[in-house]
Amino acid sequence: VQLVESGGGLVQTGGSLTLSCAASGSIHADAVMRWFRQAAGEQRVMVALIEPDGSTTYRDSVKGRFTISRGSAKNTVVLQLNSLRVEDTAVYYCNVLQFGMNYWGKGTLVTVSS
Repeated sequence: VQLVESGGGLVQTGGSLTLSCAASGSIHADAVMRWFRQAAGEQRVMVALIEPDGSTTYRDSVKGRFTISRGSAKNTVVLQLNSLRVEDTAVYYCNVLQFGMNYWGKGTLVTVSS
């Protein structure tokens, strides 16, 4: 399984970005797709996930601002980031969890300036 993130960049406070993750390889229908982020000097934390049935879960700090969805292309997942804050600055990682195994992309940097 290989994951490639795209869409990061520099944005001002209150702005928006759209992150995409393209997964290739053997992705099972029961796989959970997730987005994590890691700010400088901090631990990696989960931001959002989407279950095989389409149900979603969000970190409290991003609820109402971020939206995770499956992309139009097969095995893609999108994270829409709205109303961005300085504290959202981090490297965002795509993750696939299947059969107890975690697969990670290399990450994409999101920088929010004040």
